Amino acid sequence: MTEDLRFPIGKFVMSAPVLTPDERRVCIERIARAPEGFRAAVRGLSPEQLETPYRPGGWTVCQVVHHVADSHMNAFIRMKLALTEENPTIKPYRQAEWAELPDGRLLPPEASLALIGGLHERWVLLLRSLGPADFARTFLHPESGIQSLDRILALYSWHGAHHTAHITELRRREGW
Repeated sequence: MTEDLRFPIGKFVMSAPVLTPDERRVCIERIARAPEGFRAAVRGLSPEQLETPYRPGGWTVCQVVHHVADSHMNAFIRMKLALTEENPTIKPYRQAEWAELPDGRLLPPEASLALIGGLHERWVLLLRSLGPADFARTFLHPESGIQSLDRILALYSWHGAHHTAHITELRRREGW
């Protein structure tokens, strides 16, 4: 864990532009385990604790869970676009503004936990069916350029662990 509350497991780093089969397997397994990790991270938290920001000026625990649902839905759809179109241009979204919408601010985390569970079940099935050529497919992100599915796999493997750690580190710091 790092001292920077924004990046409790460190910033995302892609070690190589192409993942090995073993690296892909590890990433897919992390994505498969993420829903239970989120459930465990919020289990037993009171409504007041769920409304606690994970860091000063940061999102609440609920907003973190809802953000993961939003972000992982977008990643899943972007991957499917890349698998069915030639280098499609995807649409970015304003994640900070999405987190402030009523479903991100007011809804208890259970709805997004259920969504993450079902989404990851589909996503993992899809990921396990892909071959090396599929992971080389790309999409164009207007803000960050060409993205391969290998990179997106590694990024979202990290992303789930990153946001789970926001919650578990808050719990550790607060003694919850």
